[in-house]
Amino acid sequence: MLDIIEIQKILPHRYPFLFVDRVLEVEPGKRIVGIKNVSFDEHFFQGHFPGRPIMPGVLMVEAMAQIAGVLVYKSTETDDKMVYFMTIDKAKFRKPVVPGDQLRLEVDAVQNRGKAWKFSGKALVDGKVVCEAEFMAMTTSE
Repeated sequence: MLDIIEIQKILPHRYPFLFVDRVLEVEPGKRIVGIKNVSFDEHFFQGHFPGRPIMPGVLMVEAMAQIAGVLVYKSTETDDKMVYFMTIDKAKFRKPVVPGDQLRLEVDAVQNRGKAWKFSGKALVDGKVVCEAEFMAMTTSE
């Protein structure tokens, strides 16, 4: 398990663009599970939408991509890498996510070809899928 302090040592993201609060499970090279607690204080709720706050779907996909970045970091031997989002495919948004929800982020590594990784991910609230997508990322040494 990784807490927010450990996550910040791995990911370059910071408030207001860090969407992973805790990592629950890591199987290097295979799978990762984490959570994002959705609070009414999130900056995006000011405009999305006033009087009816809904987490933007693209930010759920970003949360999955961030947790995938932690998986890549935990799966490779070098520490001087950055993980960059490359593609999003087959994204589906099943149910609105609102303040008070807890997103469970489950991401599987589908393919790893050196610096390019392909993932399949889903976000769940109360055991129900609210978002799913396939996406790719690549690593570079900085």
